[in-house]
Amino acid sequence: MKTGTPFEMPADLRKMTEQSMEQVRSAINSYLQFFQRGVPGMPMLGGTELSNKVLSYAERNVASAFDFAQSLMAAKDVQEVLKMQTEFLQTQMQVMTEQVKDLSETAIKAVADTTTKMGKPGGSPS
Repeated sequence: MKTGTPFEMPADLRKMTEQSMEQVRSAINSYLQFFQRGVPGMPMLGGTELSNKVLSYAERNVASAFDFAQSLMAAKDVQEVLKMQTEFLQTQMQVMTEQVKDLSETAIKAVADTTTKMGKPGGSPS
């Protein structure tokens, strides 16, 4: 296929793709709900604040990926797909860099807080 050549996804393939994406979205949401129920109180993961941030970022990243996949289905040609992919990857790299920085700061704070609590007489990590 030449760059700039219009292409259209056949209706049956589009419908099948949309159904598959919805099934994947549902499965990921179920996993995130499972994670949310099982992880928040784990002190080794920095307690509630860190696990809430991890879950929040995971939800946002999944939503962003699904939005991107949805937008790809509306692309008119290969050139548009490549442009959209480049923009998505650049944005995701920036977002993930910010998320890693925030999670690192939160984890360091949690470790420092735990260490401080353990150093006090009668203190316990949680």
